[in-house]
Amino acid sequence: MKTFILPALLLFGLVFVASCSKDRLDEDEWTIPTDDVRDGGPGKDGIPSVDAPRFSDADAVTYLTDADLVVGIVVDGEARAYPHPILDWHEIVNDEIRGTHLSITYCPLTGTAIAWDRFLDGEVTTFGVSGLLFESNLIPYDRKTNSHWSQMRLDCVNGPLVGQRIPTFPIVETTWATWKAMYPETKVLTTETGFDRNYGLYPYDDYRTNDQYFLFPITTPDERLSAKERVHGVRVNDQAKVYRFDAFQSGTTLIRDNFAGEDIVVAGNAQENWIVSFKVPVGTGDLEAVVGEGPVIMADTAGNHYDVLGQVIDGPDMGTQLQATDSYIGFWFAWATFFPSPEIY
Repeated sequence: MKTFILPALLLFGLVFVASCSKDRLDEDEWTIPTDDVRDGGPGKDGIPSVDAPRFSDADAVTYLTDADLVVGIVVDGEARAYPHPILDWHEIVNDEIRGTHLSITYCPLTGTAIAWDRFLDGEVTTFGVSGLLFESNLIPYDRKTNSHWSQMRLDCVNGPLVGQRIPTFPIVETTWATWKAMYPETKVLTTETGFDRNYGLYPYDDYRTNDQYFLFPITTPDERLSAKERVHGVRVNDQAKVYRFDAFQSGTTLIRDNFAGEDIVVAGNAQENWIVSFKVPVGTGDLEAVVGEGPVIMADTAGNHYDVLGQVIDGPDMGTQLQATDSYIGFWFAWATFFPSPEIY
């Protein structure tokens, strides 16, 4: 796989450059190689997070197509969708749902979306875009301690909270058509962000589909898959295994697997464009796929029906929830960079 770096990309009226401005790095301890920490260009908060998000009902949304990707979450029965056309421009949305404080973090360069808990070190904070990248991946900072966090590593890599792991919430990345069919009462992030952006324009040209287009060099290229193929990765400590959408071409499909000593179930549907995975508790019987019942994707032999986020919404264990694996969807090159030589299902 041949890679190259564009000399510059005009975005937000600023130029991305491939070199890191060392005076932007704190002298304190970093747990990642600072030679691989890059300055994205716009500077700290140059890509502004959405800190006062506004939402509308699904039937009031006009700026999305059915094929647009969204990040979906359900907290205490309330479903919300955060569309890629907004996340591409802002990368972080600081939100509160029924008393739960969370940040949706999205990195357009690695294609990774993760929901973070904003309750840190005994207080609620917000996250912002530091302007720094590690292996092309977003480095948010928290505004309480000014610590830097690695989005894909899920830990603090510099600052007062260095070494701490960030708690996360289960999410689903899928199309707007699929999400609103599963959760018709969903609320949707509107374009009233407080910023003037063209949310109908993808700001990175053909980056998502062009395997030769990179803003920064790939340190561990792995040619087993196309660099920009979207895969669902599961990580256990420093190991990772990825599951391709090709494995879910026959409608909703379940894969029972054991990876790095963990029993897991990976569920997906390529046509509906989603893959999720959960840890399987000891003693759980057979699981089978369920098709066409709203958010329900599988059932067990005890009569429990699980939604796409792993919650039992009908059955004897109603209200309980499977523990999500340490996982998210991202570009293949990113998974292969952060977790070299990952297994491929």
